[in-house]
Amino acid sequence: MTERVNDIVDVCLLAGKLMLESGGETYRVEDTMGRIAAAFGVSRSHSYVTPTGIMFSVEGTNVTRFIRISERSTDLSKVALVNHISRRISNGELSLDGARKELERVQQQPLGYPFWQQTAAAAAASACFASLLGGMNHFPPSLLSGGMAFWCFEMMHRLVKIRFFAEFFASFVAGGIVLLMERAGLVGDVGNMMIGSVMPLVPGLAITNAVRDLMAGHLIAGLSRGAEAFLTAFAIGTGIAFILSIR
Repeated sequence: MTERVNDIVDVCLLAGKLMLESGGETYRVEDTMGRIAAAFGVSRSHSYVTPTGIMFSVEGTNVTRFIRISERSTDLSKVALVNHISRRISNGELSLDGARKELERVQQQPLGYPFWQQTAAAAAASACFASLLGGMNHFPPSLLSGGMAFWCFEMMHRLVKIRFFAEFFASFVAGGIVLLMERAGLVGDVGNMMIGSVMPLVPGLAITNAVRDLMAGHLIAGLSRGAEAFLTAFAIGTGIAFILSIR
C-alpha cells in the first residue's frame, strides 16, 4: 500500500513540477495534483506550492515529499498537455504507469518553438509595438533592435543563470542599438524605439500570475511572483537608464 502511495505521489509531483516550470499558476498546480491523487484513490492529500518549491503529503501516512524548482520558463503548451493528462486520469482513461509515461514524454519534449522562431517573434513584436507608438517608419529599426535584445538575453542567460543580469544586459544592448541608429540618422524618436525594443522582455506572465495567485488566496506565491516581476522591470529600466546616461 505504501509503495503505491509513493508511486502516486511521484506522479503528482512530476505533474506539478512540469506545470510550475512551464509558467503555471501555483493554485492551478495544487488543484491538478489534488485531482490526480484523488483519481488514484488518495483523497486526503495536501500540497503547498511556491514558485521555487512543491511540498506534497498524504494524510494518515508517513509519505511527505519536497522538490525544489530552480528553472522556470514560459511554455504554456506543456501546461495544457499536463491539464489534458490530468483530465484523462480523472476520467479513468489512464492507469498509474500510463500517466507516468505520458508525463515523462511531456517532460522530454523540447520547447514548443525553436530559438530562431522565438527570436523572430520577439523582433516582430518589438517592431509592431514601436510602429503603434511612433509610426511605420519605426518598424525596420525596431525589428533589428528587438531581435538583438532577445537574442542577447537568451545568450547571456545561458552563461549567467541570474536572470536579472541577462535582462539588464539585453535592455542595455537594445538601448545601445537604438542610440547608434539615431546617430546614424536612421531614427528620430528614440523613446518609442526603446519601448518597442524591450517589450518582449517585459514580465507580463509573471504579473498576470501574481495577480491570479493573490486573488486565489495564495499570498506568499503572489507576493513572490510580484517581487520577481518588479525586479525584472527594474533590471530593464536600469539598462535603459544606463545607456541614456551616456547618450
